[in-house]
Amino acid sequence: MFNILDRYIIKTFFGPFLFIFSVLFFIFMVNIVWIQLGQIMGKGMTYFEIGKLLFYASASVVNMVLPLTILLSSIMTFGEFGERYELAAMKAAGTSLTRIMAPLFIVSIFLSFILYLFSNNITPDFQKKAINMRYSIAVTKPALNFTEGSFLDQIPGYVVKFDKIYGENAENLEGVYIHKKASAYENQRTIRAKKGKITIAKENSNYLKLLLFDGHIFEEDFANKDYNTRINQPDQAIKFDTLTSFFDISEIINKAIEQERITDDYRFQTFKQLYSTIDKTKKENTKSFNNINSDLVGQLSPYLNYIEKSQKFTKPIQPQYKLDTLKNKKQLEVIANAYNKIDALKITAKNREAEINPMLKSYSRIVMYQQRIIAFSVTCIIFFLIGASLGSIIRKGGMGFPVVIAIIIFIVFYVMNLSVENLAWDGSMNPYLATWLPNMVLLPFGAWLTYKALTDSQLFDIEKYKALLKPLTERFSKKKEHQRYQ
Repeated sequence: MFNILDRYIIKTFFGPFLFIFSVLFFIFMVNIVWIQLGQIMGKGMTYFEIGKLLFYASASVVNMVLPLTILLSSIMTFGEFGERYELAAMKAAGTSLTRIMAPLFIVSIFLSFILYLFSNNITPDFQKKAINMRYSIAVTKPALNFTEGSFLDQIPGYVVKFDKIYGENAENLEGVYIHKKASAYENQRTIRAKKGKITIAKENSNYLKLLLFDGHIFEEDFANKDYNTRINQPDQAIKFDTLTSFFDISEIINKAIEQERITDDYRFQTFKQLYSTIDKTKKENTKSFNNINSDLVGQLSPYLNYIEKSQKFTKPIQPQYKLDTLKNKKQLEVIANAYNKIDALKITAKNREAEINPMLKSYSRIVMYQQRIIAFSVTCIIFFLIGASLGSIIRKGGMGFPVVIAIIIFIVFYVMNLSVENLAWDGSMNPYLATWLPNMVLLPFGAWLTYKALTDSQLFDIEKYKALLKPLTERFSKKKEHQRYQ
């Protein structure tokens, strides 16, 4: 059981922990709000729906917030202990630094286990709900797909622009422009209207109903007419007070419904379920790689001797004739022919590379998503070792120097994560190694800092480093002679 000192240490730790977690969670959420709020705010969604969507999207933020919170909280806690000489009093009472760190080490293990449960059980469900909610919004409120003042091709076969979108369900429009996508040999049609109203047709939900007011229709009848007739074709402009148009959006709705019914996406699965997805993806990639390899070998087959699969060693291919025995003109033809064949094979291989890269990227994404469920939990423990050791060495609390050190360490960790992620997606690094490499780099650093803290090392003592560099600096500085005061 925890004694009074342990409870005091834990209480001191959770004070800054809750504050820092709230601040960091808000900062990370601003990024999500900045990206998504512009697409949904003021377009017919209630504040409850917006809050619900952001709540579901916030699950992915916890994976990065909790390790950084533990790092900052542990640095500030032990820094304050050192600054108030409480750490020195504990050691004077016979309590070692290892014993002082023990209760918070247990707390960090508990928090890492909580993060694992959250990432494994809650995050997949929240991501599934967030994605399904986006697609359901796109189906029930199609105006959400439009942005004010921009030319968009959301409606198949048309380019549209709305100067203003407003209303409870974003159904009211101002400054409507609709242009039909057509070639130079098809009928041209453009509609301009001052106001409009957009809804889903009640008769058939696969059609978008657009009710326009006070506008013009500009048409040019070009279809099935020769060049001279098209040149002499007069422009046709039709003024209307009210115009009802229907646009087929079944393709958009069907796509949204299909996406909404996705249940086997890797982001919706737990750690154990991802094993089957990884095996399935690996088999599919292997099959595709074999097909690509067969195609490449098939292009070379007319120029290679047949080799049996049972043959262990391949004999060198003997040419049908020696190049030196041919005439100059024939030599040039043979060389040019061989060059063209090699160049064609290089182009084919490059095109195949464009097919291989997405498969490698998809496989690496799934593997890294699975491994990070555990990797980020381990990061919490490593960050505690680094934070507690740095705090006891620095012996400064508050939001000053300790926060700067913590942010630098987290930036290094974050950059390493992004770097190895890109290498894994390119196929240059094994995705398992890429996931665990940042932890593998930080763990020895944390162990070294812990050793320095246990031995009361003056790691950040500037005078110590000045003394070490003094023999070097004295060589480049002139000795001043003693001057007597006059």
